[in-house]
Amino acid sequence: MILFPAIDLKDGQCVRLYKGDMQKATVFNADAGAQAREFSQAGFAWLHVVDLNGAFAGRPVNGDAVDAILAAATMPVQLGGGIRDLETVAMWLGSGISRVILGTAALRDPDLVRQACRAHPGQIAVGIDAVGGYVAVEGWAEVSSVTALDLALEFENAGVAAIIHTDVERDGVMAGPNVEATQALADSLSTPVIVSGGVSSLDDLAAVKRAEASGIAGVIVGRALYDGGLDRAAALALLAG
Repeated sequence: MILFPAIDLKDGQCVRLYKGDMQKATVFNADAGAQAREFSQAGFAWLHVVDLNGAFAGRPVNGDAVDAILAAATMPVQLGGGIRDLETVAMWLGSGISRVILGTAALRDPDLVRQACRAHPGQIAVGIDAVGGYVAVEGWAEVSSVTALDLALEFENAGVAAIIHTDVERDGVMAGPNVEATQALADSLSTPVIVSGGVSSLDDLAAVKRAEASGIAGVIVGRALYDGGLDRAAALALLAG
């Protein structure tokens, strides 16, 4: 199981939000490249990056910070936020991003996901951010009437590399991940699922690891890695075991 450290970019800085609220951002590192280098040196196999400004703007915003991350990181990077067309998908993959995450676009334009998967096999993930089980879009500013499972099932045969499931109400609050909801989603899919939101301890990671057989392939961790609440070496060892 892969442990993805998260870099969320707001105004070029590495931040963590509280329940997705852009007005409740804690800055952990003003130098995105330095943060990527630190995670690389710690031995992580992948890096998860989100352009938060881009998610709200509907277009890439933190390009300079992403370039700095790519220059510093020695592991593959997956990126989401503000990617709404094939041109932007191709631009990011051409710049060195290994996997592009489509979130709002997956709900608004599901055929875009299918086209992107055909054009870039194995390099497209779908980000499903949920509030009470329903998909949230536009940087979590809007909650739709579509369930996370219904949206995920749209892409079962599209060639999506992974479904990234985030419980918005757990994100940034250190309250533990919603393993039950993610496991239920993974049990219903053949596509690998990555869980995000709320991880604060080794016990949380152990709970995710126990659900691995359902199809959970990875877990994204943010705040707990920044504030020292989660020992990096122990976390990597637990998920590799």
